[in-house]
Amino acid sequence: MKPFEELLSASVKDHGHLCPGQVVGVRMAMLGLKLIGLEEPETHEQIKKLIVYVEMDRCAADAVAFVTRTKLGRRSLKFMDYGIMAATFLNMETKEAYRIVSTEESRDLAEIYAPGIEDKVAQETEAYKRMPDDVLFTIQRVEVPVSEFDLPGRTRKKTACTSCGQVVRDNKEVIIDGKPYCKPCGQGAYFRPAAN
Repeated sequence: MKPFEELLSASVKDHGHLCPGQVVGVRMAMLGLKLIGLEEPETHEQIKKLIVYVEMDRCAADAVAFVTRTKLGRRSLKFMDYGIMAATFLNMETKEAYRIVSTEESRDLAEIYAPGIEDKVAQETEAYKRMPDDVLFTIQRVEVPVSEFDLPGRTRKKTACTSCGQVVRDNKEVIIDGKPYCKPCGQGAYFRPAAN
């Protein structure tokens, strides 16, 4: 694996700015990859073995995706909208998985690890570079059941929505009264038609 500073610099360039979340995400990804034994995620051999679940849509998620080389389009990056600064790293070959959560206490400890820095964001950014993993994170060994429909690769099933006819892929339809519907028709959508 590349050194932390090199990964952070490249991640910041990709993301657009340096912030505490970038530091947390890079460190989280490096730790997660190490724990599951896939420290070279850019290699073809390891790309196919890795799935990462991020639980927040914040700066750290971009850093995790950058370091792990996972992508939504490859189906190796999964977004779980929990609002928690956490990610789970799964080695599909060994089934070994770890969930890593950024501790809230680390914010309170920033002054100890980066004294003399007045700006809170700059202080957190520097402190998160220095904190030991066991202060910055909690680590939990977990099991992640993965449906055949969530695996990277080809579409495994297509179904047409009973209401609108939209094709729904990968078993993502909802069944209501025994009939398949796309989620917007069956459960409601995040969007609505624009008023004229």
